Amino acid sequence: MKRGFYTIMSAQFFSSLADNALFVTAVELLRANGAPEWQRAALVPMFALFYVVLAPFVGAFADAMPKGRVMLISNAIKVVGCLMMLFGNHPLVAYAVIGLGAAAYSPAKYGILTELLPASQLVKANGWIEGLTITSIILGVLVGGQLVGPTISDHLLALDFPYFDTGIDTPAEAAIAVLIFIYVLAAWFNLHIPLTGVAMRPLRQDPEKSLLSNILGLLPDFWQCSKRLWADKLGQISLSTTTLFWGASGNLRYIVLAWGAAALGYSTTQASALVGVVAIGTAVGAVVASVRMRLDTATSVIPLGVGMGLLVVCMIFINSLWVAVPFLILLGGLGGFLVVPMNALLQHRGHNLMGAGRSIAVQNFNEQLAILAMGAFYSLSTKMGLTAFGAITVFGLIVAAAMLLIGMWHRNNCKRHPREVERLLEIARRDCCH
Repeated sequence: MKRGFYTIMSAQFFSSLADNALFVTAVELLRANGAPEWQRAALVPMFALFYVVLAPFVGAFADAMPKGRVMLISNAIKVVGCLMMLFGNHPLVAYAVIGLGAAAYSPAKYGILTELLPASQLVKANGWIEGLTITSIILGVLVGGQLVGPTISDHLLALDFPYFDTGIDTPAEAAIAVLIFIYVLAAWFNLHIPLTGVAMRPLRQDPEKSLLSNILGLLPDFWQCSKRLWADKLGQISLSTTTLFWGASGNLRYIVLAWGAAALGYSTTQASALVGVVAIGTAVGAVVASVRMRLDTATSVIPLGVGMGLLVVCMIFINSLWVAVPFLILLGGLGGFLVVPMNALLQHRGHNLMGAGRSIAVQNFNEQLAILAMGAFYSLSTKMGLTAFGAITVFGLIVAAAMLLIGMWHRNNCKRHPREVERLLEIARRDCCH
């Protein structure tokens, strides 16, 4: 791997670590403030909101300037969201602003891989970035849980600054202050990401039109990119798979917290460790996939998605920690092995069809729309009385059924359009060898 790859990995690690620690911190902040459970569940769709709203614009934004600079700006937006949460804005509003930063960050984070590395290293690179991201999730939820726990928060709140009142009075607020410094560290790495030498794709600007008109002019371009990716016989399969995976797993992050409280009687600090256990399995699965899978064999992992959905349903029968830990590791492992090759295949097709930033923006739009829709459904269902066990059952059945349909869709493509599918697989096979 090129040297700049490891700088990108470092920046991604610390930014993702802070994101995940902040999620646990925001849950605890709402709980401590007496907010109803549906508001805690609503953190997931609020984070996804700007991914969906700004999807037509962030891809073009990421392609219009060096992606290291885009990542730097995105981390600055996350810091602003933290400060809003720290100084009295409603946590849901502040968390949406942090989601805005993440929405701008993602196309640059993944898009720079296709600029820096050859196609033959994309699966390996995705294994690295997904494995490291999952590691940051593990550490992030553990760090967030410990920061709001009594041991560390007591020491943080005991810190006193002469002649200056910080206004930080609760464990959650102290945790947010610490996480701001982690975002700043990620921004420092962003400053050292090298230029890839790839030509920028400037935003289309008509001097005779207003700024708003030029911005809205990106909508037709995004729509055409979406149509192109959904029409591609491999792009549509990989996009639908990753959309479903992230839609479900994005909400399971909160559902596991709720399940830990309902099934094991855990606090936020204790239940956050269970999210880390799932992430351990996902990291292992991602690393194994990066070694064993190739672009041209990526679609062979689709049946694992059906098994993953059925395993999610089985969670409702577990009430012992000794059973839960290996089970959650297995569940995460299947997810990691599924998403890495499909994500790499999607990036490869998107890069060939329209450019890295735009293709990642289309991917984010679909994936975050799934998170938003499923999260809104879960939050509304919780408000109406659905238990954590009921939500887990519904999510598991949706994942299993949808993955079964995706597998049938791919088999139908191979049967009805064999030449086109084989041509695309041959391109992937050829690029894997270069």
